[in-house]
This record gives sequence, structure tokens and C-alpha cells, in this order.
Amino acid sequence: MIRPPAERQPIVDHLHGHAVADPYRWLEDADDPRTREWLAAQERLWRGHADALAGRAAWHGRVARLMSAGMAGPPLWRGGRRFFLRREAGQEHAVLYTAGPDGAERALVDPAELDPSGLTTLDSWQPDLDGRLLAYQVSRNGDERSELRVLDVATGRQVDGPIDRCRYAPVVWLPGGKAFFYVRARRVCLHRLGVPAGDDAVIRGDERSYGLGMSADGRWLTVSAASGGGNDLWLADLSSGPPERPGLRVVQEGTAAATVPAVGPDGRLYLLTTLDAPRGRLCVADPARPGVAGWRELVGPDPEAVTGDFAFAGEPGAPVLLVGRTRHAISEIAVHDPATGEGLGEVPLPGLGAAGRMFTRPEGGPEVWFTYTDGVTPTSVHRYDTRTGRTTPWAAAPGAVEVPGIVSRRLVCASRDGTPVRMVVLARPGSGPRPAVLYGYGGFGRPMTPSYSAYILPWVEAGGVFVLAQLRGGGEEGAGWHRDGALDRKQNAVDDLVAVAGHLVAEGWTVPDRLGLCGESNGGLVAAAALTQRPDLFAAAVCSAPLTDMVRYERSGLGPAWRAEYGSADDPEQLGWLLGYSPYHRVREGVDYPATLLAAFGGDSRVDPMHARKLCAALQWATSGTRPVLLRHEEGVGHAARSASRSVGLAGDLLAFLAEHTGLRLAQDPGPPPYGPPVLDGAGQAP
Repeated sequence: MIRPPAERQPIVDHLHGHAVADPYRWLEDADDPRTREWLAAQERLWRGHADALAGRAAWHGRVARLMSAGMAGPPLWRGGRRFFLRREAGQEHAVLYTAGPDGAERALVDPAELDPSGLTTLDSWQPDLDGRLLAYQVSRNGDERSELRVLDVATGRQVDGPIDRCRYAPVVWLPGGKAFFYVRARRVCLHRLGVPAGDDAVIRGDERSYGLGMSADGRWLTVSAASGGGNDLWLADLSSGPPERPGLRVVQEGTAAATVPAVGPDGRLYLLTTLDAPRGRLCVADPARPGVAGWRELVGPDPEAVTGDFAFAGEPGAPVLLVGRTRHAISEIAVHDPATGEGLGEVPLPGLGAAGRMFTRPEGGPEVWFTYTDGVTPTSVHRYDTRTGRTTPWAAAPGAVEVPGIVSRRLVCASRDGTPVRMVVLARPGSGPRPAVLYGYGGFGRPMTPSYSAYILPWVEAGGVFVLAQLRGGGEEGAGWHRDGALDRKQNAVDDLVAVAGHLVAEGWTVPDRLGLCGESNGGLVAAAALTQRPDLFAAAVCSAPLTDMVRYERSGLGPAWRAEYGSADDPEQLGWLLGYSPYHRVREGVDYPATLLAAFGGDSRVDPMHARKLCAALQWATSGTRPVLLRHEEGVGHAARSASRSVGLAGDLLAFLAEHTGLRLAQDPGPPPYGPPVLDGAGQAP
């Protein structure tokens, strides 16, 4: 493979006693003519390789067909009206609908109508307490720098906005629909309709990420700020003064615990917290005295399950408290007495999968709605009725798809330090080493739960093995599991991934020359660290939107907000942690690295694409073998939300690359996809 030339400059930073080489720093500047020239050469290299990938069109087609199941979102009730998302087969984006008491549905926000190019996404939305107005946020080209607008639900007419710099901003409305609290540029603000956003009152703000909540009656405001791996939390009674000056009372401050509050229908403050309970517990307090000293435990921690959600339901005189948990990443919902915390039973779930957040009517009632998915079940909505104790389907995924039969196995192996690490192995019946893909995340307390995936199923259907590793740093086993894979212990996540790979080989599932590695975002960081530390274990690797230069990650994207997860290079001790696993700094000349595909996105405002560029250049320079190191750069999209056809293009390309370099072949071409044949530009990207 002829690799595009990339100058290695003699740049060395002397940081806290470390000589840190950075030969490809010039690739950080996306506007530098040298970077643009290098990127164009990389695109030509990727295009040539992609065009030669066996069955590439077939992989695209199968992904598209499985993605045509679409999605159905849970109902959010306001004033007798429900709001919900749905994506039909063939639609590029989910559409926000509303329906009144008569059940007639009407589209409110359709990203395809806002922008036929498909480059605009609906990022967030929140109706007011009466369901008459809707605050919604959209962004373009994947940059997630949302603009907030307000429309009249009855007429569809825009009545306020746009307000810029509202990245996935939480919005909570005041009663009457004339004002709302929201977050703009890391500032909690109060906006009154018709008033310029520049005149909005700033309630609180600094460089932290803020969350907001409101009681169903609009009286109690909660404000949360990420802090030191947990959050600071305040509560205000809006009936005691003007909303421009809410009297915020401290609920908790200066602790590593994460706490989610809600004032229940009985007027008590409920707190789902990891304080003194890494797996979570539910406490109650008097809103007038919300501090930690006044908390009383209502539902204690489960020694093997993580408590992550709660909701209130029931008819007058028969209230119940529902508590959602994940037991080794499998969802369950328990029914409790809200007064005593006593367990009363379990909510029947459709299977051993993942149940989403619970939704109820703000005015109360016996019904609870939640989404459900598992490895072969597209996301659908189910309803639990407290009167009957039954769970029934509410809204199925709208598209009909034929899902392959697969077998799921839950295995455990020991990591380097002896810690048990769980994994889920998905495969068709069979035996003997097969092409395999190992996927992990291992960060930010995010658990790897079962889900329907148009990326996983085609691989398994074709005879491959797909493995989901539950690495430390994730949330599968609670806050302690997260802490054991963050900051000074981040290497544990890498060790866990390597241990799972070794276990798969030792148990005969695969062999190193048929084993692929895959990760996205933080998972891309962990995968890149594994491939640079143990290149002998893998035949191929795909790292999508990865962090790779951990010495300079704070200087771009959302890097400054992630110091609680990774640490800071400004601190001498923490720089040592970062250098210990930073993939860019672990590359060594003369190593036969796996076939590697780095995917980067021009609109990504979370993880700067420079990370993928710099690692690509370093690996291309260093590798001694003939296996390719490639960069797939895509403009017009960002870190997360994208159109369906763009998702198909990316997933199909990643699968085709992994299949090519692990020896997996599709049995047959599945035919034309429901979105039409992929239309690719010269860089192998959907236009």
C-alpha cells in the first residue's frame, strides 16, 4: 500500500519532566493547506480500498434492510395531548408527532421538511405543561450546536427563537407557557417569550454541564451541575419568589456521588443517588430541608443490580413506586410501596433486554410507558397497567424485517488484575474458530445493554461472532465499576478488552488472524489503546470518532468537560496516567499493526477529527506489515445523530472492512435496500 507522505516534524514538548514528541501536530489544523492536501490523498487511498472490498454493496444492502424496521418512541403527555417520535421505513430521520384526545396524529417537526438535504437533525424537544407550545432544537452538519425555537402546537407557527448555543439544552417550562428555564453556553437562563435571548436572566453558570428538572405542577425547580465524577444539586421553590431569582437551596455539593431528584405527587423530594451506594439507592427528604442530613433511605441498594430510574403511578388511593434496575446490564422494573419502600412485585418485561426510561401522565394515572429492545427486537413501546399488573405492546417499530436467528451467551473471564469481566457473545449455532468482532466502550458510566442493531445482526447472520464486552469505566456494575475504569485506572478498561480478546481465542471462538476490534468515541480510544498495546491479538480494528492524543484532548471539542473522566495534562501526576495509554504516543516504528480503519466526521464538535488524522499518520509511518491503515473522513455529519442513509453507508463500510480483513463473506447479496442503492461520492461517502 502506497501511503500518502506526512512530514514528521521535530516537535517535542517538555511537560512535567516528560519529553512528549508530537511529530504530526500540523494535522491539528484542518484549514492548513498541507492538512487538506494530505486528507485528499487519504480519501483517494480509502476510495481505492473501499471499491475493492468484497461484497461491500451487499453489506450496505443488508444493513439498510434491517434498519428499515424504523423506530417508535414513548409518549410524553402534556395537557391530554401526547408527543412522540417515529421513523418509518425509508425515512431518513425520526419525525416528531402529536396526537390529541381523538387520537389523530399530526407531524410537528420533520427534519426532512426543514432540510431536504438530510443534514439537519432534531436534537431535543420539550412541550410546555399544557401541551400548547413546543420548544425544540435543531442543528446542521452534525455540529450539535443547536438552535432553539418555539412553535405553536395548534398552528405549527414559530412564535419564538431561534436561540443559538443550546447544545442538547434541557428545557423546563413555567406554568402558563410564557417562560422557561434552559441552558445556553453552560449558563442556566430564564427566557420569557418575545424577549431577546441576550436579555435572559442568568440563574447560574460556569464551565460545567448543567441539567434541569421541574415538578409536574411547575412549583419545584432542580438544577444540577456535573462535578468531580458526581454532581452538585440545588432545589428552588418557585412559589416563593420571582423565577429570575429562584432561591436555590443546596441538596448536595462537593461530593463524588451522582444524584437525580424529583418531587413526587405526595410532595416529598425523592433522590436516586450513589451516595454511600455505588449501585444506587432511593432516598426521600422534605423539600423544605433538602440537604443530605435530612435524607432517609426508602429503597436500599441491590448488591448485584444498578438502580437507574424511578416513576410514580397508580389510581387515587392506590399509588405505587416503580424502580428500574439493570442486573448485569439486563433490565428489570420493581413495584414498591411509595410510603414504606416495601417491594410489592415485578413489572413483566418482554424479554431479557433493555427497558428505557419510564413515562407517566403528569396528572397521574395507572399507566406507565417505556421502550424495550434486545438483540433481535427493534425498539418498541410497551405499557404497564398498575390495575391489572400486565404489560402490553403499545407501539411497535413500524417496519417489518426478517431478523436472523442467533444465540446469545453470557461469559465471564478474568482481567489482568483478576477482576471478573462479563461479555455477551452473539453467534449462530456452530463451532470452531470464526471471524469475530469485539466491541467495547468502557467510559463515562455508560452501560452496554442489549439492543437491536443493524450493525451487529448482518455480521452474525453471515456466520461471524459479535462480542459485547462490559469493560470497567462503563456503568454495568454501578459507580464503582465506572470509577475503576476512569482517571488513574483508565488502563483497566484496556486490560479488560485485551483479556476478553484472549479469552475468545483460548475458548476457541476465534483466532488472532480472524479477530476484529471495534469502538466508537471513548470506545474508539479504548480500542485504539488496545491495538497499539497488543497488535498481535487482532487482525483488524475500526475506531470511529476516537480520542487518540490524550495529552492534547482538552484543547478541542468537548475535551475540557471530560477532565473528571480522564484527568488533565496540566497536572504532573495526571499527565503520567494519560501518557501511559494514549494511543498516539504508544505507536512504535517497526510493528506489524492490524489492518486499521479510522472514521472521522467533519462536523464533529465533540471529538475533534484531528485525533483520527494524527493516529492515522503515525500508524502509516510506523507499521512494518502490508496490512492497510486507512482514514474514512466524512463531511456533513458529526458525532452522533445522522440520516438513515448516512448511517447505512458508515455501518456497511465498517462491516465490509472488518469482513475483508478477518475472512468473513456474505453468503449472498440480499437485494436492493429499502433506501435505494447507496449513492457514494468519490470518497465513499453518502452525499
